[in-house]
Amino acid sequence: MPFMKGREPIRRTLNYLNAGRLVLKDKIKIFSVAYNINGKNNLGAKEFVFWYLPQIQYKNPDVQVATLKNLTPSPFIKCYFEDGRKILVDVDNKSKEEILEHLINTVGKSKEVLDQEAIAAEKKDNPANFGIGCERPCICEVYGQVPCPGVVPLPKFMRGKYRNQVD
Repeated sequence: MPFMKGREPIRRTLNYLNAGRLVLKDKIKIFSVAYNINGKNNLGAKEFVFWYLPQIQYKNPDVQVATLKNLTPSPFIKCYFEDGRKILVDVDNKSKEEILEHLINTVGKSKEVLDQEAIAAEKKDNPANFGIGCERPCICEVYGQVPCPGVVPLPKFMRGKYRNQVD
């Protein structure tokens, strides 16, 4: 498989991307991470970008995600809101897990909100569906449809047995 090449190809699987826990609030439009490649104080931010940034991008398709490498002496994460506000998160000397937990608590949606959105996003039962497990067990119960042949016999021109004998 071509997508299973490179460093840690597990990061490109759907199971891994769906397992992301950080879903940003709706008002966040830009999520930027600034870090250096070298230095121990940047190790947590570097690993955070490597492991969790693909999940954040997958879970938040409407958010612009930017990474800024080697532009700052200390690593930080900045979130820009749609009304112009900014949140600056210092991630100096923090591990990738600590950074993720802090972001979930500050700029992530709460568990209750995620549960409510999941319930609202579920496929609602379509009233046009019929069959076992639906509101109507048979199409004949829908207004304007032909009644069940078991209750009212179909006209002979609608039956295949008579239509095929016309030859």
